[in-house]
Amino acid sequence: MTLIFRQLHDPESSTYTYLLGDPQSREALLIDPVFEQARRDAALLRELDLRLVYTLDTHVHADHVTAAWLLKRTSGSRIALSARSGAEGIDLPLEHGVRVAFGSRHVEARATPGHTNGCMTFVLDDRDRAFTGDALLIRGTGRTDFQQGDPHALYRSITEQIFTLPDECLLYPAHDYRGLTASSVAEEKRFNPRIGGARSEADFVGFLENLALPHPKLMDVAVPANLKCGHVEAAEAALGAAWAPLRYTYAGIDEIDPQWVAEHARDLQIVDVREPLEYVDDLGHIAGARLIPLGTLSAQAGTLDKDAPIVTVCRSGGRSAQAVVMLGKAGFSKAANLAGGMLAWHEHRLPVQR
Repeated sequence: MTLIFRQLHDPESSTYTYLLGDPQSREALLIDPVFEQARRDAALLRELDLRLVYTLDTHVHADHVTAAWLLKRTSGSRIALSARSGAEGIDLPLEHGVRVAFGSRHVEARATPGHTNGCMTFVLDDRDRAFTGDALLIRGTGRTDFQQGDPHALYRSITEQIFTLPDECLLYPAHDYRGLTASSVAEEKRFNPRIGGARSEADFVGFLENLALPHPKLMDVAVPANLKCGHVEAAEAALGAAWAPLRYTYAGIDEIDPQWVAEHARDLQIVDVREPLEYVDDLGHIAGARLIPLGTLSAQAGTLDKDAPIVTVCRSGGRSAQAVVMLGKAGFSKAANLAGGMLAWHEHRLPVQR
């Protein structure tokens, strides 16, 4: 069966977020979304023409805040999380064996407690891949020294719920700190130093009880926030933070539509980053636009007002996208690219000067 699949990464917390989409219905799931990456994930969904129906968290994370609530507000998705997690605001409390559908596809929720009480592994319908959260990592496992951790329960979870999947089933964890991306049931059965090979339950428990790791640095912030499914002040603020109806792209650029720019031009600094001859060619330029060729933008950035929004413009939106990046590095927090450039401006039949 066909599947749209992406593995996304948050470098700050070393978290993997997984996008699963059904090509026919265009419905999608996000597993373990990260608050700081919500705009990125929403942009990818939009560019792939997918509708987010559920966010699923494998557990109440201690090292980052989930984007579940924020995505629910911005995308209309529902929040699915273990009924044993103790979290507030869950739309679909998950019990062992519950199926979460997206179009004609689904994932099965398997209870895999031990790292936390509410840990779950999500198994794709054809058992081709499974998303193990922090229960089973690549050549490792979750720790069991906080959040109701229990090494005995984790041993049973892995051996009874994950290692019973087909050997060829691919395993995708919630985290990896070495850049590893995926494993398989067969690999972890054989090579996992904590639970693979002939490791007994006593071996496993002894290993975990002597890890002596420091607690995650964001634990005191992340756990309370995730017990509210990410409904925190920062999420409320993010809903009204934009100075314009910006469209964030998966390439990491804020864009703005030509019609909005035309209606608000008096309140904007419009910076045309083409060359002088282009500024006066057949495409013309936007009235009031200031010509600063891209090659001189860094040197002239100091002449722009950091408090007033900036819209960058070029022929098609390529050079002006780079201009937004350059302005961001120079400390301009309100800069956006004119989507489609002067070509799109003409398509909308907006006025130009030549």
